[in-house]
Amino acid sequence: MSNSKPVLSSSLGRKLIMSLTGIFLCTFLVVHLIGNLQLFKNDEGYAFNNYAYFMTHFTPIKVVSYLLYASIIIHAIYALVLTLKNRAARPIGYAQFDGKANSKWSSRNMGILGTVILVFLATHMQNFWWKYHNDQVPYIEYRTDLATGKTTSQELDAADFRDYQVTVEDNVEIVKARDLYKQVDFAFQNLGLVIFYVIAMIALSFHLIHGFKSAFQTLGVSHKKYVPLIEFLGVWVFGVIIPVAFALMPLYFYFVK
Repeated sequence: MSNSKPVLSSSLGRKLIMSLTGIFLCTFLVVHLIGNLQLFKNDEGYAFNNYAYFMTHFTPIKVVSYLLYASIIIHAIYALVLTLKNRAARPIGYAQFDGKANSKWSSRNMGILGTVILVFLATHMQNFWWKYHNDQVPYIEYRTDLATGKTTSQELDAADFRDYQVTVEDNVEIVKARDLYKQVDFAFQNLGLVIFYVIAMIALSFHLIHGFKSAFQTLGVSHKKYVPLIEFLGVWVFGVIIPVAFALMPLYFYFVK
């Protein structure tokens, strides 16, 4: 009988799972950012509210979202397991070697960064996902003149709302939807929440700068032809552009809207 550990429960197996779920979550960040950029449109939330409905009602997207939730949980659990096992393996510091001298701050504090991000995700889901799915957001009606393309909007009474509706009357397109855009605007008038979101995006930046490159190293992608590209994507795309773009959203609603 073999005494070898199952792959998924071994140290390498756990790192592989961390890497795969991490890369999947990075992919989701790109898609999520593209959708959330609709928040910057000066259209009373028309594009963003349509995007929100599509993301929550299109079946393939819903399936992917469940995979996303599972990946977040698995990624967090395996991160905790790896952190605890690493600490157990080194209960005392080395007498003649300071690991801090040869490791980056982000790599030494991935647990703290991950915890901040996890708290952020819970806060984010409670403020938007939970309220959207439990009918706790306002409603809005958009009327678009199909001849001129001009769109006007007005608040919609809850008694007149029946989920998402699109009708055409007298050459006017009428769209009725949950107004998640207004909920975003309302939430980001809270300065404390805005500051927390910015801090969380800073944590995300450090987490991704270290984690993105580490994930590909774990997967064995270390060819000199690809390493520069991976480092560029990890630092500038996932470590700078994406976190900054997400951080600009609460700042935009608090200081500009």
